[in-house]
Amino acid sequence: MTELERLLHAYDQHRAAGRACALASVVDVAGSAYRRPGARMLVTDEGQLTGAISGGCLEGDARRRARRTIRQGCPALVTYDSTDPDDDLQFGAALGCQGIVQILLEPLDFTDPDNPLELLRRWADATAHAPAVVATVFAGVGAGGAAEDEVQAGQRLLLLDDGTVESTLPATASLYQPLLADARAALAAGRPATRHYPAGSGAVRVSLEILRPPVRLTVYGAGNDVQPLVRLAAGLGWRVTVVDGRPAQVQPARFPEAHATRVLPLEKVAAQPHDGSFALLMTHNYYYDLAVLRHLLPDTTTPYIGLLGPRKKYERLLQDLVKDVPDAAQQLHSRLHSPIGLNLGAETPEEIALSIVAEIQAVLTARPAGFLRDSPHPIHPTLHANAPLVPEGRVEATCEL
Repeated sequence: MTELERLLHAYDQHRAAGRACALASVVDVAGSAYRRPGARMLVTDEGQLTGAISGGCLEGDARRRARRTIRQGCPALVTYDSTDPDDDLQFGAALGCQGIVQILLEPLDFTDPDNPLELLRRWADATAHAPAVVATVFAGVGAGGAAEDEVQAGQRLLLLDDGTVESTLPATASLYQPLLADARAALAAGRPATRHYPAGSGAVRVSLEILRPPVRLTVYGAGNDVQPLVRLAAGLGWRVTVVDGRPAQVQPARFPEAHATRVLPLEKVAAQPHDGSFALLMTHNYYYDLAVLRHLLPDTTTPYIGLLGPRKKYERLLQDLVKDVPDAAQQLHSRLHSPIGLNLGAETPEEIALSIVAEIQAVLTARPAGFLRDSPHPIHPTLHANAPLVPEGRVEATCEL
């Protein structure tokens, strides 16, 4: 289950029980921060939490403030500033991160079909495999001029991959067209951003968040060693499908965390449609692996193919493949990983599952998967912004860990 799915599940339960809620969203950061824009936490009027906006240090203070927004019925922006480490450790949130985090707190109206979570639900329901952009107005509103009448904190614009736009921001607002253009650019680049727009005599700040669909992973093979891998991948919110030619092995009861299980006899492998999912070959059957590899060979939409087994196994498979496809090695070069997994010294099925899932995560994020202590780069990519974050109205908070 993804983080968004957990939030929606909790939201539906609270709505059914009549428990008022607020949504806390990370909308902007500067410097170091545990979570990035797009992290969300649901807070009930009783203080129950779902999700996280930090490593635990901000949740207590944000919960109190979120409950206040429920009572007051209007959104609020909170800024946590730990850029002065000595001042922060003595008087502030005790984050020790030396960064600025801005949180937008919004009371949720269950009757509003365009409230933030309902808007995100429509993206999740409408497009299973495509990214989108959600733009959130969060700061500078009411600074003067036309902005006061046409723009409000919490207004959003959702841009889907097919060009569909849903917006609670009026199309007549002067901000609408430049924001839509920036949303299209962010979606094309796949890069989140923060944008600062002049509005009247003031300015408006907007978060452009990239919504990414769950990773789709097809595992060919239903042995016992696949079970811990499915559990681990499903725990990350990935959509895992287990495929095998043995009906007794590929039973839903053996893989309760899998999104789907499917019996696929070897002779029918070639007839399966390509779906662009990540693929793992863990059948322990040479001829089944060969059939799957031959099937995936021309599918350039499959970004990753992991083959379990020693390097000699792949060399033999390649010898058989080149008989029909002379350039098979070139076609597989950038996609095939064999031996599979990161070099973690894994021995047990659980350890091997960890090394495989970690390798896929590294491929997803185009990271080298080395030790962070040896990297000269920041842990998180720098958030692209056309104006610096100004930490106005900093609040004090005490870490409750």
